[in-house]
Amino acid sequence: MAILDRFDIKGRSALVTGAASGIGLAYAEAMAEAGAAVTLTDIDGEGAEREAARLREAGHEARAGRLDVSDFDAVAAAFDAHAKAYGGLDIAFANAGIDTGAGFWNPGGHRNPDGQVDTYDPKRWDKSISVNLSGVFYTVSNAVRVMKQPGRANGRSGGSIICTASNAGLVTEPIVGLPYMPAKAGVLHMVRALGLELAEFRIRINAIAPGPFVTNIGGGWLKKDPVARKAWDAIVPLGAVAETDQLKPLALLLASDASDYMTGSHVVIDGGMMLGKFQ
Repeated sequence: MAILDRFDIKGRSALVTGAASGIGLAYAEAMAEAGAAVTLTDIDGEGAEREAARLREAGHEARAGRLDVSDFDAVAAAFDAHAKAYGGLDIAFANAGIDTGAGFWNPGGHRNPDGQVDTYDPKRWDKSISVNLSGVFYTVSNAVRVMKQPGRANGRSGGSIICTASNAGLVTEPIVGLPYMPAKAGVLHMVRALGLELAEFRIRINAIAPGPFVTNIGGGWLKKDPVARKAWDAIVPLGAVAETDQLKPLALLLASDASDYMTGSHVVIDGGMMLGKFQ
């Protein structure tokens, strides 16, 4: 097999959570552009359908639906609908996540009064864990259930699951809301544990750990505030905060047979930001 053939996902299907914008939309676009049929899901159901319609207009196979990943039954129904539409499931991106507000420190060098561990609202903690950690578990659980089903229409066995973690799950970030970090660290450890559990079934699971990307998270402040964007660009070793299109080649690598010997691993893509943490 030629090297480039290993990246071929034509005839396969993928489901992406949190796909109405940002990183999830980039994943969905990458899958569609590479020839897979894609289901875009998001809490913003209208946004997901709008983007799926745009992909269909460009000649790709895409469908969409509203999905709250903190609702296990809704996640199960979304995967069942995908399998019914496409005869199974080959690729799943457990991507949906939410911002958790400011950390204990802000870039201006001051403590945030509502970001301290003794002032942090427990409801914010619970909401973050329910989406950023439990939502990933619910997504992976149902992806595996469908991938294990016999008699899939395309005759394939196994599959590839990609979870969105964060470099904040690997190092402490004082400007990041407290629950976000243990949630993403939990995702990384879940991926390691499930890499071992699922290997027997030829289901691979890996994580992408992004650093600073221009998305709508945090209110899209890197899009809206040129001063903040310039400040962040200045501290990224590779010179700029990334655009989500820069994630597409990595997404295709992990979704395709090009990574068929990778499981239980994570790939950091952060412009070198973590390197400075250890200097």
